[in-house]
Amino acid sequence: MDWKTHFETQIDYQIWANQILFECLSGLEPDALTRPEGLFFPSIHHTVDHLHVVLDLWAARLAGRDATADFHTIRQGDWSRLKHDLQQSLRDLGHWLGTRDPGFIDGEISYHRLGGAHTRSGVRDVLVHLMGHFIHHRGQISAVATRLGAPAPEMDFLYYVRDLEAAEARMRG
Repeated sequence: MDWKTHFETQIDYQIWANQILFECLSGLEPDALTRPEGLFFPSIHHTVDHLHVVLDLWAARLAGRDATADFHTIRQGDWSRLKHDLQQSLRDLGHWLGTRDPGFIDGEISYHRLGGAHTRSGVRDVLVHLMGHFIHHRGQISAVATRLGAPAPEMDFLYYVRDLEAAEARMRG
């Protein structure tokens, strides 16, 4: 598997894992999503909003556009809309990445950090960082959700692979 295909698979996995997490969270009382629960970003909602903000920031940088972000303010206050928008932004990144030449993954991007300093990063490093960032924060949310009584979601990559294999087996009938 080449790097481009690897990252397209990783983006698909992120969408799948987010959906598993969102299903787990659906059993919680709505106020559990917005009250402070000891996360780096105070609430589950704010943490998911942060994931969306970061995704949009890196997607813009990867596309060669300057972007800025505010991690202190919740950008999307509606939980249903936030979940939809996050998943759609991941799909958009996957489609966009699919249009890039395979050599793009081996290149670098130039951008301004949030503090204003100009820097460069390898595209592959940025994508690894972004995928890890999702896993990191989903783990935090999952820990809080299970403490609040939600079922523990099985979001590991191999569960995704097994889910795909099961779907393929069903289609072969």
